[in-house]
Amino acid sequence: MAENALGRHLALAGFMGAGKTTLGWEVARRLRRPFIDLDKEIEQRTGATVEELFARDGEAGFRSIEEAVAAALLESIEPAVIALGGGAVLSGGTREYLRRRAFTVLLDLDPGVAWQRARESKRPLAVDEDAFHVLYRERLPVYEDAADAHAHDADGVVLTAAGIDVKIGAVDLLGELVPGSGEVEIVADANVAGIHGVVAQLALGDRDIASHDVPPGEPAKAVAVLERLWRAFRIGRDGTIVGLGGGCTTDLAGFAAATYMRGVPWVAVPTSLVGQVDAAIGGKTAVDLPGGKNLVGAFHWPARVVIDPGTLETLPEAEIKNGMAEVVKMGLLMSSSVWEQPLAELVRRCASFKAAVCLADPHDLGPRNQLNLGHTFGHALEAAAGYGLPHGQALALGMVAALQLSGNDAALAQVRRELDPQPVRVDRDVAWAALARDKKTVGGTPRLVLLERTGEPTWGREVPAVDVRAALDSLISD
Repeated sequence: MAENALGRHLALAGFMGAGKTTLGWEVARRLRRPFIDLDKEIEQRTGATVEELFARDGEAGFRSIEEAVAAALLESIEPAVIALGGGAVLSGGTREYLRRRAFTVLLDLDPGVAWQRARESKRPLAVDEDAFHVLYRERLPVYEDAADAHAHDADGVVLTAAGIDVKIGAVDLLGELVPGSGEVEIVADANVAGIHGVVAQLALGDRDIASHDVPPGEPAKAVAVLERLWRAFRIGRDGTIVGLGGGCTTDLAGFAAATYMRGVPWVAVPTSLVGQVDAAIGGKTAVDLPGGKNLVGAFHWPARVVIDPGTLETLPEAEIKNGMAEVVKMGLLMSSSVWEQPLAELVRRCASFKAAVCLADPHDLGPRNQLNLGHTFGHALEAAAGYGLPHGQALALGMVAALQLSGNDAALAQVRRELDPQPVRVDRDVAWAALARDKKTVGGTPRLVLLERTGEPTWGREVPAVDVRAALDSLISD
């Protein structure tokens, strides 16, 4: 079965009335992919409606046409979001095409609700309620056979398409959530290991052959720590590395997995708010060098991201505040006051938003750049502070600078109100030198993410160096 929709079609399957078309349009918009409704495609190619084809050719004749059109669509190269007809997966040939070319999400729906929706349509198989429910029960095993994952809303579709599970208690389910059957080695934040390590080990059972503690926070991303892991690993190419901890731990574990034996699978299990809404999602992995943050890294998409919002209950309040900077950033990008929602829900919303952006641009060549809002300044401050400055505090200040340059007073007021960022004392020249080494700098000129209108970010924006320096200086106290 496919692990995610990266580079594959995303197919939505389900019974009549499941909302495949409605959700399909929304998911395609988020993923910046074409949307194709299989029934509409059939009608366009044949010049007849589905009802007319049923009446003319019978169900068997229609299914033959449906299989041929589905095969042609699934063979196309550009990944799309495809809403399948309710009976499309009845074809063994179509199911085989889906396994080879698509990631298939089954939309869960109560059959009673499905009937209420479908009976108002002209669907030829939605005439008699009893027959409708019988048909639902008959098809359910086939749907299950075709599905790579289940979802019930647009956020859920995006999350499953990215290989992300968000569920309270998910750490207890690692044994079934970590793909494959090979051996597993855990890379864990030393503090987190003492809280959740035993639970993770018990969940993995005999697959767990070793655990490796790493320092909490940014010190974990030192090259010396990475080398220690390389020397200690014992798994083969069929094994999996599990990164258990905050965003720094998953950054390190992912890069170790990307480079060990030229690449082995890995699973991110973020236990911090920063990790759950941002750092562990999208396959960016890295370690730091003395001159800057994340200067050595790789794109290595995790086989699974297991997000358990319940682990946030053990976080100190300071760490929750640290993560809220990323939440506010996501909210400004999606034009939603997501930070006002309960913790578990805001985690799910933010994780889905970032997952969609990363699926649309997995190698950070365009739209994914928007996620760097405030990071150019924030990373410079972190480097100037010797990485002793909390990421959330640095990001909050970075957003202040970016929003000032954007001229977005409303968003700037929200950042100040929600995060209350205060200037920090670091060496101005060291911070400026670090900003000049930012990965997004081109020809010595910083390229910034700006947000002139909330929900409409722009990236790669060239701003005069004198203005950038002034904005950076405003974040630093004497």
